[in-house]
Amino acid sequence: MSCHFIFSSPLHSDRFYGASVKIQPFSDPRPFTSPLFPSHLNNSSDVRRPRGWRAWQNLVSTVEETPDPIPTTIKGTIPSWINGSFLRNGPGKFEFGEDRYTHWFDGMAMMHRFHICEGNVTYSSRFLRSDSYVQNSEKNRIVVSEFGTFASPDPCKNIFELLYLMYNAAVNFVKYKGDYYVSTETNYMRRVDPQSLETKEKVDWTQYVAVNSATAHPHYDREGATYNMGNSYGRDGSFYNIIRVPPPEEKEGEEDSAELNGAEVICSIPATEPRKPSYYHSFVMSENYIVFVEQPIKLDLIRFLLYRIMGKSFNQIMVWDPQCDTIFHLVNRHTGKVSQVRYYAGPMFTLHQINAFEDNGFLIMDMCCGDDGEFIGDFTLENLRNETGEKMDKFYNSLCRTLPRRYVLPLTVDEDTPLDQNLVTLPNCTATAKQTKPGEVFMTHEELHSDELLQYGGLEFPHINYDKYNGRPYRYFYSCGFGHVFSDSLLKMDVHTKELKVWRYPGLYPSEPVFVASPKATEEDDGVVLSVIITPREDKSTFLLVLDAKTFTELGRAEVPVNIPYGFHGVFNEMG
Repeated sequence: MSCHFIFSSPLHSDRFYGASVKIQPFSDPRPFTSPLFPSHLNNSSDVRRPRGWRAWQNLVSTVEETPDPIPTTIKGTIPSWINGSFLRNGPGKFEFGEDRYTHWFDGMAMMHRFHICEGNVTYSSRFLRSDSYVQNSEKNRIVVSEFGTFASPDPCKNIFELLYLMYNAAVNFVKYKGDYYVSTETNYMRRVDPQSLETKEKVDWTQYVAVNSATAHPHYDREGATYNMGNSYGRDGSFYNIIRVPPPEEKEGEEDSAELNGAEVICSIPATEPRKPSYYHSFVMSENYIVFVEQPIKLDLIRFLLYRIMGKSFNQIMVWDPQCDTIFHLVNRHTGKVSQVRYYAGPMFTLHQINAFEDNGFLIMDMCCGDDGEFIGDFTLENLRNETGEKMDKFYNSLCRTLPRRYVLPLTVDEDTPLDQNLVTLPNCTATAKQTKPGEVFMTHEELHSDELLQYGGLEFPHINYDKYNGRPYRYFYSCGFGHVFSDSLLKMDVHTKELKVWRYPGLYPSEPVFVASPKATEEDDGVVLSVIITPREDKSTFLLVLDAKTFTELGRAEVPVNIPYGFHGVFNEMG
């Protein structure tokens, strides 16, 4: 396997953090010759990664909003065919008055817009005027609880209303019926104007379907319908629900309002443990199926009730149970019927899936996976603002790496299927699936990477050429490499050869990469990859990076004269 480096430098340790394998120091023997950076920056004296709180604080600190678009400084070339807006979402305010949030996920949602037109780029940002933001601002203190920060509850709310009382939609931009919303993982979304970033009305899923939550990672089919998942709770137990929102219809006149009419629950899957439903962040969809992964990260509802009384925050009800299997629920997305076959694997966790597709009677499912789910509550601001580099290293060492894996689900399991034989007959595939007893199939995964990926600490935030290849056979995905607590590289993975291409420069921290296809693309990777690059270095600017998706080399960048905090997810809006 080969690995191509666009920016690189020696690693500053001979350890691979958090793994049992020993990785030797890595360096690129070839000099870096990009015209956008002078070659002397490859000097080891200039490329030491930042250490300690003073170096990292800008990544997770409050910034001012920039509501009016401002120009950026272009270095290199931004292709003239890119026309639209790169929209991103993430936390941007971490205190009100004397009150401070304790967890990174709690920061108030800040929306960002990079508008790209004819080779030029402008930048703007706004805080989402959520209920949390407005109420906290009015009181100049934190009065609404968030994921890791407890505020005094409303005694009139019941347990399930309290469970999803967080209004801060700081995770992603999503689209329903042609409208843009910002979303987190509760039953509330906010419709927003994708051009001005102004906040519009709050939308409550419970007014349309019987769910108490919805993910911030829906899927879109080629007919324009949107699919999502959300939990529901009641006297009959806990359920995982698949939601379908129909394609957009023409609005009459000048009507401008949120409209989710026609949304329906097409399938409800009972939780294996009704009092401990699994936590999930996303799911996968192929052309004919949806697969929901019921993983051993649990939401302990009894503990939640007790913790609300004790004044503890939401993140403390999440428990990792390594004694539980991981169950793959296979659902026909056209009929809503759940397969009677129980597909399962050993304990693992996944936040983001890469893709899923069908091939010769199998469903192939690629995911970013880890083996220890006790990490979500660890991203406190205290941990992310450690005073010394050694403490930051120790925190990073405690985190489990996530790596790309492939699971293969045989779709034709019946009474004639043999027991204890590998049912996976796909060529060059090392994943296995064995029927251990009638109707139960145990799966093991194929590692979807070579050992070279370990030098970059695993990966997350995967993205593909979604419009053309989601749910279909594909070859490439793009992601962030996590050589430390924050992502410090961009990766292009070839799932056929497991070869890597890497963009990396010490002291620069990329956001989730988003692929944008060129107008006349004929190949899967014909286009560009966009990523916002954050840096705590005072001598460097935050910038929008544009990479050639095929070669993974830099085409240009748009430098922004204001600080931007490290965010979560984003989308490219071709309409501007």
